[in-house]
Parts: sequence; C-alpha cells; structure tokens
Amino acid sequence: MKEDMDVVFEQDPAARTYIEVFLTYSGLHAVWSHRIANTFYRRKLYFLARAISQLARFLTGIEIHPAAKIGRRLFIDHGMGVVIGETCEIGNDVTIFQGVTLGGTGKEKGKRHPTLKDKALIATGAKVLGSITIGEGAKVGAGSVVLEDVPDHATVVGIPGKVVKRNGEKVRRDLDHNNLPDPVHDRCQQLQREIDELNMELAQLKEGNSNANKNL
Repeated sequence: MKEDMDVVFEQDPAARTYIEVFLTYSGLHAVWSHRIANTFYRRKLYFLARAISQLARFLTGIEIHPAAKIGRRLFIDHGMGVVIGETCEIGNDVTIFQGVTLGGTGKEKGKRHPTLKDKALIATGAKVLGSITIGEGAKVGAGSVVLEDVPDHATVVGIPGKVVKRNGEKVRRDLDHNNLPDPVHDRCQQLQREIDELNMELAQLKEGNSNANKNL
C-alpha cells in the first residue's frame, strides 16, 4: 500500500501527505478494492467478487472487473469514469487518467480486452478497445480511440488512433496533453501548401498565355 501511495507522490504534484492520499484518492481505493475482489474471484467466489467491485464502483466512480489482471504501482489519476474490462492485463507502473475505457469491441469470447505493458500511459477520455496490446512505455493521447496494437515507446493520437511518434529516445512517463501531435491538422496544412503551389503555377501559365496573346 505504501508503494501505491509513493506512486501518487511521484505522479501527482497536488499530493501533500500520506494521510491525505490514503483517505481521499479514489484511484487508490479502486485498486485496493480490486485486489480484494480479485482474490475472491480467483477462489471462484464470483458473486462476492462482483459485489465488492460494484461497491467500489459506487464509491469511486471507477469500474474494474474482478477478473482483470493488474500489476504493481498502477496510478489512476482522478479516475471518474474509468472502465477496465474482464480480460484486461495491465503491467507495472501504468498510468491511466479519468474517462478511460479499456473495453471490448463486441460479444466475442475469450481474450477480448486490451493488454497494457509496463509504463504505458493512457490519457484522459481515451478508448482502447479489443484484444490489442499497448506497448511498453507507449502513450495514448487524450480522446483517442485505439483499435490496433501500439508499438513500444510510441505515441498514438486521433480517431482511429495513429502512431505519430516512435523513436529510440527515452520516453518520459508524463504526457503534454495540450501539445499533442495532430496528424489531421498536419495533413490539412500539407494540402493547403500544395493548393497554393498549384495556384501559383496556374497564375504563371495564365500570365504567359496573356503575354503570348498580346504579342500576336
């Protein structure tokens, strides 16, 4: 439990004291409740496990299926509206912000929810759907919808999510939410530049034709 609280101090500058974190951080309460629920679920006490998870959902606004596999030091920031599905697998040192859904894409059986590797970060409002893998150290931008695997140390944004950054440099665990790459905006700018160049060429052709007519 102290390890979980230490992560809060590492990730949240608003955290001040252990007693404050212990009593007021809903993300911690949800994770701790899940550990209890998961213990009962693994012992096939399914009803009791679901009852605990639903009570935690009522108290924290975070829904974690008791069968989900969660590693160490998961940090859920604020947490309201977070949903973690039954077959989710979450590694160590993962960060999840409010409004995130780790869900399925339908009524398929078996592994149908995402796998998040160590140090992945899922930003506010992102939806990660289906039996896909978010690579180690990867980042999913706010509001993105991810339907395909994300490589290690990549940044994904957009609907549907597209990889906009991937290199061998060390990737920080934080994410600058107000300065995300925008592939749609970049493409629009490229198209505008091409249109401007075509307009210039067309104007030059018109000017050439006008001069030729005058000479005639």
